Amino acid sequence: MSAANVLEFEELQRITGYTRRSDVERALRGEGIRIFLGRRGPWTTVDLVNQAGGLKPIDQDKYDAEIV
Repeated sequence: MSAANVLEFEELQRITGYTRRSDVERALRGEGIRIFLGRRGPWTTVDLVNQAGGLKPIDQDKYDAEIV
């Protein structure tokens, strides 16, 4: 998992429109997004957000450089 895939608390505040930690957590859980509790606040990943939205992750093992 790359660091670009992680959505940290500050980004989640911007995305949800809430500033308080408890409000951000409640909004994400209400949408079915799995979150993790870190020292600097809740965090999640883009893949978990997509999964909650019904999108399936791309199976990286199915594709290799030969597809290009």
